[in-house]
Amino acid sequence: MSEEFGGNFVSLTDEDGNEIELEHLDTIEYNGSVYMAFFPVEEADEEGEAPQDEDEEAGLIILKVVMQDGEEQLSTLDSEEELEEVYQQFMESLFEEEDGE
Repeated sequence: MSEEFGGNFVSLTDEDGNEIELEHLDTIEYNGSVYMAFFPVEEADEEGEAPQDEDEEAGLIILKVVMQDGEEQLSTLDSEEELEEVYQQFMESLFEEEDGE
């Protein structure tokens, strides 16, 4: 995982070699695993307008930190159930931060 854009932005390469730019929102530990939440970065077009996203599902991306060959890597979650549980944990964490402000 390279952090090309600074502390809160990362550029990842998926299994197909596509580069994806993401904004890191939060990291939590849940059930002994570490999870990171991201939003996709939308680049503005030449007129400064954000592109209209055809994929309405593009939103919060949750990835699991796994060790592979002694190196931390990000992986998709194993099941829909795990995704739902971790999503709820992130939502609780984000709302706690908002309430604390």
